[in-house]
Amino acid sequence: MGQHERGKRIDGAEDVPILHRLDVQPVLPAKENDDFNGIEGIQSHPAVAEQVPVIVEVFRPEFFQGEIFHEELFELLLDLFQRSGFHRFQGGAVLSTDDGREFRKASAIPQGASGRRPLRIVGQMTLHQQLEAGMSHHRAGRLAEADRIYRQILAQQPNHVDALHLLGTLAVQVGELDAGMELIRRAIRLKPDYAEPHSNLGIALKAKGQVDEAIASHREAIRLKPDFAAAYNNLGMALADVGQLDEAIAAYGQAIRLKPNVAEMHSNLGNALKDKGQLDEAIASYRQAIRLEPGYAQAQNNLGALADAGQLDEAIASQRRAIQFKPDFAEAHSNLVSSLHHDPAYDARMIFEELRRWNQRHAEPLKKFIQPHTNHRDPDRRLRIGYVSPDFRVHVVGQNLLPLLREHDHRQMEIFCYSNVLRPDRLTDELRGFADVWRNIVGLSDSQVVSQIRQDGIDVLVDLALHTGNSRLLIFARKPAPVQVTWLGYCSSTGMDAMDYRLSDPYLDSLDSDLSVYSERTVRLPETYWCYSVPGPTPDPSPPPATAAGYVTFGCLNSFAKVSPAALDLWAEILRAMPQSRLIVHSRPGTHLNIVRERFAGKGISPDRLEFPTRRPWHEYVQTYGRIDIALDPFPWGGGITTCDALWLGVPVVSLMGRTAVGRGGASILSNVGVAELIARTPQQYVQIATDLANDLPRLAELRRTLRGRMQTSPLMDAPRFARNVEAAYRQMWRNWCAAEEGG
Repeated sequence: MGQHERGKRIDGAEDVPILHRLDVQPVLPAKENDDFNGIEGIQSHPAVAEQVPVIVEVFRPEFFQGEIFHEELFELLLDLFQRSGFHRFQGGAVLSTDDGREFRKASAIPQGASGRRPLRIVGQMTLHQQLEAGMSHHRAGRLAEADRIYRQILAQQPNHVDALHLLGTLAVQVGELDAGMELIRRAIRLKPDYAEPHSNLGIALKAKGQVDEAIASHREAIRLKPDFAAAYNNLGMALADVGQLDEAIAAYGQAIRLKPNVAEMHSNLGNALKDKGQLDEAIASYRQAIRLEPGYAQAQNNLGALADAGQLDEAIASQRRAIQFKPDFAEAHSNLVSSLHHDPAYDARMIFEELRRWNQRHAEPLKKFIQPHTNHRDPDRRLRIGYVSPDFRVHVVGQNLLPLLREHDHRQMEIFCYSNVLRPDRLTDELRGFADVWRNIVGLSDSQVVSQIRQDGIDVLVDLALHTGNSRLLIFARKPAPVQVTWLGYCSSTGMDAMDYRLSDPYLDSLDSDLSVYSERTVRLPETYWCYSVPGPTPDPSPPPATAAGYVTFGCLNSFAKVSPAALDLWAEILRAMPQSRLIVHSRPGTHLNIVRERFAGKGISPDRLEFPTRRPWHEYVQTYGRIDIALDPFPWGGGITTCDALWLGVPVVSLMGRTAVGRGGASILSNVGVAELIARTPQQYVQIATDLANDLPRLAELRRTLRGRMQTSPLMDAPRFARNVEAAYRQMWRNWCAAEEGG
């Protein structure tokens, strides 16, 4: 059921540019003859021991701008004098350039030496030394300084291969992909057998979504340099992007054999293993990365995969460590927010508080980039609606969006889709056909996308991801459209001041709900949050399997991350009340299932009554529902489209009303289908409804026969009606903005 697993967690894979963390150095030009041997030249000069004031004079004034290098030089001189026993200082040291400018730093000439004739160390920074300084800044993350130095080198020698390559690599790191690729390609043309630029070009191509070309670049780098560990790592990432997981795992393995102590490589291997379904091995790889580098935020974030193994507390702790080590790590913070929705200990208010911290840390600093909107304020004109999503593909979001895009009234709404889809598929093509304008934003920086949205004149911009994987929420933080809405990723809040509205429905947020736990203004669609379209071919519902088996089979085919310990305990109680019954629960394989079996055994449930199928393609997923009599909705984060799938296949779903909107999805869907009697308000009622239904085979048979017809006639599958409701919401939001602008 791969297409039904929500991408709630971002797997933080990390490309390894030549200068980024890995100890892989570009080939440097041979050292030139000069009079000044840098720091070592000063340290070894006899005048230092003679307590002579030192004036360092260089003949490369353009190099000493701002505080690039002279601060380091002064600090070294200060350290030298202190280590020589001169602890009291007076006056100031002077670093002069041949154009007459001087840089001064207090307290850098030894006291008592002022009467001596100062030593003048005269020299010129060579291109080699400049390149070394630039690389030092680059590795330390001082990208502006590195950029300036690389450009200074190119001003002196336009075809300097290393400076071209490194400036291009830096441009790629800051999101200027096209400019970066052109610089790297220039370096390759000048020196085709230079392996490092080929691999860094591959990184840029992957970021642009040109993954096949990226794979070719990394392979060329490896051909030129067979022991190039970083290139194997980067090849693994590109292969994983196109689903070639076995090949990716092999590439990571080779990288690790060449450089076994690089944390990134173990973390990236963990991502591929996780995608392959090898959860235990993935977690072991993440833990190895953390052993090698305890402060490595990306691996701590990825260890959030523990949630998929039912170890939610450990997952949350690891995500908090990732944020502690890297406070600006917005993706890890989003993952934490997602995890809190799965934790029964967190209510809506507590989650909202974390969302507001996310907003303050990551979105608020971008407010300064918000510009006035010049959209024509006609409340009744044709509107430009923009949808932003990484999930215009075979995914619950793409499948759910399909009916709306298909039924939009293009006389009233012009539809733009901003696609952040890394791997387009058949559903991508189908969705594209219903858009007036389709823009691929893979590889574009947030600021570039913001400029495009403003240029397109979008009136209402809709986020379809919230805090799920590969979302682009920081685009919305810059407010490129006058009206911004979040919907469909899951029913909650972004926590952002820049997001104006959130869509909901009367069941997810009833009239007596506390709406202050959302940063956005809530707009309830009149009937349903979802509009269901069947993802693939399905057989007609068959009679309840209990009729032939002689026992009832319960099941949950949602993501195992949604299965809380509290849910497992209630399910064990249901099985104990029905001694012959069975339970089927979707999960990746792993040792965590032994813990689940032990938990059930402790409550008197034999392991042979439990079955844990793994992720399966659509036709096998459908067949599994054919073996289930009653579906059990997990909590506190319940099902959405998975619940719709079950009902379409004639399987009734018992759902527990939750404390958050994501815990009331079952209530919304069941109410719209007309089987509200399957909604429990308490855990005890949840068990009672499930066991009463299991003991009533005629009722089960009737539901099996009628649920599909009920769905077909319900608001859940009335796409034209749903589209009109959504469009009416957009129109009212737009009119609100027009009225506010006119009033202001």
